[in-house]
Amino acid sequence: MAIHLKIIGILLMALALLHLIFPRYFNWKKELPALSLINRQMMVVHTFFIALMVFLMGLLCLTSANELLETSLGKKIALGLGVFWTIRLLIQFFGYSSDLWKGKSFETIAHILFSLLWIYVSIVFWVTHFN
Repeated sequence: MAIHLKIIGILLMALALLHLIFPRYFNWKKELPALSLINRQMMVVHTFFIALMVFLMGLLCLTSANELLETSLGKKIALGLGVFWTIRLLIQFFGYSSDLWKGKSFETIAHILFSLLWIYVSIVFWVTHFN
């Protein structure tokens, strides 16, 4: 199971770095000016902190897999992360409209790959907690 936690660590750190392209990919220069100043800044600040937390989750998994597996605190952290990523999995299907990806090749592939990622991450954290 330690190898799965380390794989997840690498994947989460890569996902965090992927947030660096959000402003360009989602065309924030054009899209965000229509928002109020507080909403624009919340988009940027919250995206930064989400990326930071995902990176730190990945770093934890990469550097502390054995502690997550073998200690009481580690198992509690794994439980929290299992809950977090399971909710993220549900949001993938119930929080986003399928209009965003249906009939669009790239978006459909991204939707499927991220759904599989959330499933994998959730299962590993749940197994880590209950093992």
